[in-house]
Amino acid sequence: MKFVKYGSIILITFILIAGIAIPLSPTPHSWLQFPVIPGLEEKARNILFHVPIAWTTVVAFLVGTYYGFRYLKTKDIEYDIKSVSSAGLGFLFCFLATITGALWAKFSWGSFWNWDPRETSIFILLLIYGAYFALRSALDTDEKRATLSAVYSIIAGITVPFFIFVMPRILSGLHPGAKGDPDGAGPVVQLKMSPNMLVIFLLGLLGFTLLYVWLLNIRVRLAKLEYKRSIDQS
Repeated sequence: MKFVKYGSIILITFILIAGIAIPLSPTPHSWLQFPVIPGLEEKARNILFHVPIAWTTVVAFLVGTYYGFRYLKTKDIEYDIKSVSSAGLGFLFCFLATITGALWAKFSWGSFWNWDPRETSIFILLLIYGAYFALRSALDTDEKRATLSAVYSIIAGITVPFFIFVMPRILSGLHPGAKGDPDGAGPVVQLKMSPNMLVIFLLGLLGFTLLYVWLLNIRVRLAKLEYKRSIDQS
């Protein structure tokens, strides 16, 4: 786990420095220059942060769904702990994706929020998983809480790919890749980036994924200690 911890710190630090410091040029002549993306200019840097955070959101929610399914199959409380811990991290990354997306929207479209299909879909996910935690807090017994949470997690997890990948592409909107976009699926999905930007982008995906794995390990360990303490006190 030390490799995951230090790997995530090193990669994210590198992404932050490279993403902010590397200059943009209309005619780049080296790997230490990013090409100017028409229509995005300096805002293109946010691709290196916003998209990996959104990617990690999907990973965390789907992992939470997987562990919810494992709990229903085995009734092992450890899987419930992993499921809620992953969902919690997914909610955190979803919130961060909303913030970085809103900042991008402000400088690209003039306002922080435009109810674009992708903005709407991520808002719905925040509501869905907010209700998930409300459900858990309303239940008293561990087994009932874990069982109903697992069922809810599976249903919620099924909606994640739809709201993240499908809905924003079947409706017209401002976000790249929306229905009717003349550029198609957008520079990220089609990987229409310069080689140096693409490498940093992929390292960003890896770095934020490693950060999620590290944080999940910490959250699970703490949750196990809290559960054991509650059992000892009862």
